[in-house]
Amino acid sequence: MTTARIQPRVARRRPEWLVPAGLITLSLVPMVAGSARLTQLATGAAVTAENARFFDSPVPVVAHIVGSSVFLVLGALQFAPSLRRRRWHRISGRIVAPAGLVSALSALWMTLFYDMPASVTGPGLAAVRIVLGTAMAAAIVVALVAIRRGDVRTHSAWMTRAYAIGMGAGTQVLVFLPYTLLASPPAPLTRTLLMTAGWVINLVIAEIVIRRRARAGRRRAGAPMAASGARLS
Repeated sequence: MTTARIQPRVARRRPEWLVPAGLITLSLVPMVAGSARLTQLATGAAVTAENARFFDSPVPVVAHIVGSSVFLVLGALQFAPSLRRRRWHRISGRIVAPAGLVSALSALWMTLFYDMPASVTGPGLAAVRIVLGTAMAAAIVVALVAIRRGDVRTHSAWMTRAYAIGMGAGTQVLVFLPYTLLASPPAPLTRTLLMTAGWVINLVIAEIVIRRRARAGRRRAGAPMAASGARLS
């Protein structure tokens, strides 16, 4: 009697660079806007009510633009599995984490001390920014503490949450664009809701990614045990 061999089903894997490329693409709009702001400051553009706060105190906005750009680009590359298995991940992580802290803390400073014009804010938006800026900085600190004690899973989860908050400006473009095209420039309260929606979307996606990683980790941990049991039986 012959025994039919069961061929394992090979799962189709998506290209590993798809996610990093998408994240970098999403971050291009805020990065281009930040570059334009730096150009204004460097070339001495005309001071208006919209940009006066940046000329009065340029250090926080420069720190925020540079820190955010480094955090978004290098952070996106951390999602490539092949790079996570190499020394590059650890080396770049020593740049990503400080850049993220600079981004979060400078955002908090600007929220607390800049005189925001009505055209770029809305009711309650400052409170949302303070909560999320604090959460982003705290998430990075928790991630650093976790990796120092060798807890890779906790480190990965909290850095993913921090990146989701830092990527808020990119997702907000996708939220604002349809509304502006279909309706009109948002009123102050609508602006607050749309911007908050961008962060919420990112955080929901981050939690989905974190849970999928946890399930995949449990399956990998269970596979050797199952194989060992098969050999003993």
